[in-house]
Amino acid sequence: MPIGVPKVSYRIPGDEEATWVDLYNVMYRERTLFLGQEIRCEITNHITGLMVYLSIEDGISDIFLFINSPGGWLISGMAIFDTMQTVTPDIYTICLGIAASMASFILLGGEPTKRIAFPHARIMLHQPASAYYRARTPEFLLEVEELHKVREMITRVYALRTGKPFWVVSEDMERDVFMLADEAKAYGLVDIVGDEMIDEHCDTDPVWFPEMFKDW
Repeated sequence: MPIGVPKVSYRIPGDEEATWVDLYNVMYRERTLFLGQEIRCEITNHITGLMVYLSIEDGISDIFLFINSPGGWLISGMAIFDTMQTVTPDIYTICLGIAASMASFILLGGEPTKRIAFPHARIMLHQPASAYYRARTPEFLLEVEELHKVREMITRVYALRTGKPFWVVSEDMERDVFMLADEAKAYGLVDIVGDEMIDEHCDTDPVWFPEMFKDW
């Protein structure tokens, strides 16, 4: 948990009076999660645990995952992606800031039609890298073989969920590809650019935000 997290007044269901609770705990209770750092084991366990818990608590209401991350470990990113496909609620993925590398893979894993990028967000995809082994040649060769399998799997997921041919995605992943929100939408990484939703729902509730935002 970041240092200096503000506290807000919040009435926990079942309590008669509101108490001061840190902001992120309030957001979790409203089914809103944040991936705002490099993807490592700790944040992966945190997010996947919350997704499973929220799914058990309410298997119908949507979960909102806000992403602002430079990416990170392959296996940790795939764990979040797989959990998103396993839990029963739909997962909104919302990119603000940047979703790079494995973070773009997680952004892609949101429920189709519910993947959103804010207007000034940046999305980047590239080929995966790994560092399982740092020693002898036989181990290095094993790593290369394993990395090749993972790369093919990730490329197939990108192709399937964006609608792009496998060879197109494979060629794009040979280098860092940065996209604006509109470009990411055209590519198929997201379905909606945030300002489109604001325009569409300017006279109604912002249905793409959790209940707690509907009075904003």
